[in-house]
This record gives sequence, structure tokens and C-alpha cells, in this order.
Amino acid sequence: MAYRKLGRDNKHRRSMLATMTKQVVMNESITTTDTRAKEVRKFVDKMITYGKKGDLVSRRKALAFLHNDTEVVNKIFNDLAKRYEKREGGYTQILKVAERRGDNSLMVILRLVEESKPEKKETKKAEKK
Repeated sequence: MAYRKLGRDNKHRRSMLATMTKQVVMNESITTTDTRAKEVRKFVDKMITYGKKGDLVSRRKALAFLHNDTEVVNKIFNDLAKRYEKREGGYTQILKVAERRGDNSLMVILRLVEESKPEKKETKKAEKK
């Protein structure tokens, strides 16, 4: 199966994922369960990729998924697209926090990556040749 059902029907799951995606974009960090974070990460990465493309079709797809929230879409296309223009994927990071007290579910922080990927450094063997 290509996605997690998260114990919800289709409409509820889609709405929940869109709302969580909006929260990650606006706050740049949320605390949630591990399985939800892994599922939301896919959509956050997809929205930032749409922002990097920057064309009208991508903007309309982002608006359709994010319930026509123009404030969030403008942040994606104006701010986040510029921040991650040199980065090819991997815009989010999952940090494990603790287990939830009630049901012992693993809680994580899903946040946007701040720094860019480190550039590959040449090894000493390559320098000697």
C-alpha cells in the first residue's frame, strides 16, 4: 500500500494531512506521532517542490490541496522556494522526542530543515593525485 490510512476514512485523512501540512509550513515545526509525521513529510516536500517550480499549474495544485489558503501558498512560493532553491529534496527532518503518556505512542517533532546540505569535500587521496 502506498500510504498509511491512519485510522481515518479518506475525507478525514486528506483534510487532516492538509491541515498538518499547513501547520508545518506556517510554524516550520509541529509535534505529532511518528506515523503521522512520516505521512505528512511527503506532502510538505511535494508542496515545496511545487513552490520551486513556480508555474501557474503548480500554484493551483498547491491551492487545491491546501484548501485555497493563499497565505500558506504565498509563503511556500515566495519564502520556502527561495530558501531551498539549491536543495534537491529532503526539506523536512523528524526528531524523536518521547512516548506519549496515555497510549505510549512515539512522539516526534517534524520541522523544516534550516541549513543547506553540506557540500562534498575532496578526500586527501584525491588531492595527492
